[in-house]
Amino acid sequence: MAKTFKNFIGGVWVAPTTGQYFDNRNPADTTDLIGRFPDSGAKDVAAAVRSATEGFAVWSRTPAPARGDILRRVGDLLVARKEALANAMTREMGKVLAEARGDVQEGIDTAYYAGAEGRRLFGRTVPSELRAKWAMSYRRPIGIAGLITPFNFPMAIPTWKMFPALVCGNSVIIKPSEDVPHTVHQLVEILLEAGLPPEVIQLVHGRGQTVGKPLVEHPSVSVISFTGSTATGSVIGETCGRLHKRLSLEMGGKNAMIVMDDADLDLALDGVLWGAFGTTGQRCTATSRLLVHRKVHDRFVTRLADAAADLKLGDGRDPKSQVGPLIHEASRSKVERYVGYGLEDGATLASGGKRSGGGRFAHGYFYRPTIFVGVKPNHRIARQEIFGPVLSVIRFNTYAEAVRINNDVAYGLSSSIYTRNVALAFKALRDLDNGITYVNAPTIGAEAHLPFGGVKQTGNGHREGGWEVYDFYSETKACYIDYSGTLQRAQIDNYDH
Repeated sequence: MAKTFKNFIGGVWVAPTTGQYFDNRNPADTTDLIGRFPDSGAKDVAAAVRSATEGFAVWSRTPAPARGDILRRVGDLLVARKEALANAMTREMGKVLAEARGDVQEGIDTAYYAGAEGRRLFGRTVPSELRAKWAMSYRRPIGIAGLITPFNFPMAIPTWKMFPALVCGNSVIIKPSEDVPHTVHQLVEILLEAGLPPEVIQLVHGRGQTVGKPLVEHPSVSVISFTGSTATGSVIGETCGRLHKRLSLEMGGKNAMIVMDDADLDLALDGVLWGAFGTTGQRCTATSRLLVHRKVHDRFVTRLADAAADLKLGDGRDPKSQVGPLIHEASRSKVERYVGYGLEDGATLASGGKRSGGGRFAHGYFYRPTIFVGVKPNHRIARQEIFGPVLSVIRFNTYAEAVRINNDVAYGLSSSIYTRNVALAFKALRDLDNGITYVNAPTIGAEAHLPFGGVKQTGNGHREGGWEVYDFYSETKACYIDYSGTLQRAQIDNYDH
């Protein structure tokens, strides 16, 4: 019999006030029931806020290096349980086991990085314009951080958000995707084992409308960090703007990999296969557009189509599998719909374009890696985010044309260029309108110690990861200490006129 899980609110594991639960099933085999998870509501969110308020009062007064010590212990526990966590993640989300291990490793890297930042929450000391006066700034906690995370990186993205928020001294309420609730459940257990005060972390399972919405709207939640669709992010942005909340949005992408005529085609082939079909294309940074110079287009596309057709689909826990399932039937149906759009708009299928059903695929959400050629920049499959294993190949003639095609979409997350020309590589770093650009690597592969995020409809200017995220989760306070013993009036009487 499958286990029934609970929320973590007020320092204890509790059932949802709604009395309702939802099933969490293996997307590679829907007969495999992982567990039943709370289908919570606004009352559960309100209880979490009350507890997080108490937790913030204690945690914000805890020295930042001590907060970092706990996160380092979290990293140690993640290392010790990496394989078990990766196996559970693959069962829950579907990505192949090697990728799940990488997902856990991102959590490990983020834990150690955040732990060290507990001793590096720098302010600034600057000279005052007045005599006998000290001027400085420091970073202080904000309050309760509400975190809403997606399904595709069940460990990495929650840790990207949670660990910096915690080391900065905030308390946290997290609502993970209802598609992958078990991984965050395990993460919260690890945080508690590492010594995090129980009231500092609240876990509320549920759906966007019934948990995410009241979390965003609650007046006592000062910070919201959301990763998900641009449409949902726009609604959250309107709410947070009206309520004057600090907000970080990480949303869609339509990322292009550019292959110049001087590129190492063997390297580019490996890169596009990994970028387009890793995680079954379910990454905001997935390579969903391939721009190929006309001089190498035909021979490169032939090799690519053959290689994609050879990719092995299957349960991610099978070491032979290279591509896992989509997360649910709605995602697979969306992929099918966009394959139809591609054909309607005049593109040609070079590989894939169909479900894998029957036999060992009968109870999973599998879809063949799909490649379209003859795609034009105005085709729907070249402009809209699909979030599945569909690659649109576009032929171009010049570097300038490739840049225009890359930039002429609503999103601006990631891009890449393959070239042996060093000057052209640096031009691409300047010209491609994205938050991230890779040279001689695909559009995926962000590292925990660099800022992650994009421009245009991908985000709202804030970044996950790296040093910038610590500014997001903290307030800067300016401080002045006047020890002159007299009234000194800045900007009024300290300059001769």
